[in-house]
Amino acid sequence: MSFTIALSGLNAASADLDVTANNVANVNTNGFKMSRAQFSEVFAVGTQSVSSSASGSGVRLASIAQQFTQGNIDFTDNALDLAIGGEGFFVLSDNGARSYTRAGAFGVDNQGFVINSQGARLQAYPFAGNDLFNTGTPQDLQLTTGANPPAASTRARFGINLPANAPQPTNPVFDPADPTSFNHTTSVTVYDSLGAAHTATVYFIKDAAPNVWNTQVQIDGTTVAGAAPITFAADGSLQAPVGGLMPLGGYTPGTGAADITLSLDFGQATQFGDNFGVNSLSQDGFTTGRLTGVSVDSEGIVFARFTNGQSTSLGKLALANFVNPQGLQQLGDTTWGESFQSGDALLGEAGTASFGNIQSGALEASNVDLTAQLVQMITAQRNFQANAQMISTSDTVTQTVINIR
Repeated sequence: MSFTIALSGLNAASADLDVTANNVANVNTNGFKMSRAQFSEVFAVGTQSVSSSASGSGVRLASIAQQFTQGNIDFTDNALDLAIGGEGFFVLSDNGARSYTRAGAFGVDNQGFVINSQGARLQAYPFAGNDLFNTGTPQDLQLTTGANPPAASTRARFGINLPANAPQPTNPVFDPADPTSFNHTTSVTVYDSLGAAHTATVYFIKDAAPNVWNTQVQIDGTTVAGAAPITFAADGSLQAPVGGLMPLGGYTPGTGAADITLSLDFGQATQFGDNFGVNSLSQDGFTTGRLTGVSVDSEGIVFARFTNGQSTSLGKLALANFVNPQGLQQLGDTTWGESFQSGDALLGEAGTASFGNIQSGALEASNVDLTAQLVQMITAQRNFQANAQMISTSDTVTQTVINIR
């Protein structure tokens, strides 16, 4: 009997060494989760009476439990290296077959899909407009490869200060080529519907009436109708146009684009002191943009950035969690599949419910504590040696019994 018990101890120690060796081998595997061998006593029930005692029948490997503790976050220079700080798994799809991983080293294939090293596609909720996402069913995340379309300018904002003590121009007839016919001028670049740039210039001319300035507006040297006077109150704040908005007539750019219909916004204009100043100048149009990079924020929203300063939401990463992560089926390549023991996947978004946040430009390291594993290796080795010695001792006893005459 002691042979069998000691043999079960050898098998248990060997299994413990196997688990420890696998942990040590994957100490540098991103997203790897260590395992722990768990053992239970073998006891032959019914072979002894209730009042009697029994020595037991040895040990067996009860289970190999995965340990889903957080690994260290290592930062990289790749925007598509992603790490989860907290609970959750990235969702992958391989031709419809879902798997789950904590290893966030992703790249892009020749069709623009975001994939892992095995070609499985990262899943994300599609963008639905107005900062909303369709969180019903996640889809393959695909990066845009086309240009960002232009947008025509519709409003130009002028945060200016006009001098309160400015005199009238000496030349009463406005001439953009004659600086004596206006007091001050400033320009802003605007765009037509095809993304072509045009220069809009505003001329400010002091009127004879107190606190009143006349304006002239030209786009590419052509006068645009609709320019109106600007009136200030006694405290230097804008009084007219009401709301600060001055709509202009349409300008035909001559490039085949639609007419530019521009409104000037003087809501931040003032009349203080004796100096002209441009404090802010902006407009809402932009030209065509080329893709320059991709970024992912802490909520998992994927943005495409373009040379025209614009960014487009491509989707929001889907995360999954499970009632019992230890029940997940190991599929290899640091991926897992759901099982009856794990329960169904609970899909959600980063930073909500029990899901952690996304860290872009980082990878989660293995959660293996190498020092602890080396200690465990020594312990398993000692257990193996002790059980081997038990077999040797049992053999000596058996030989002694056989040699009795």
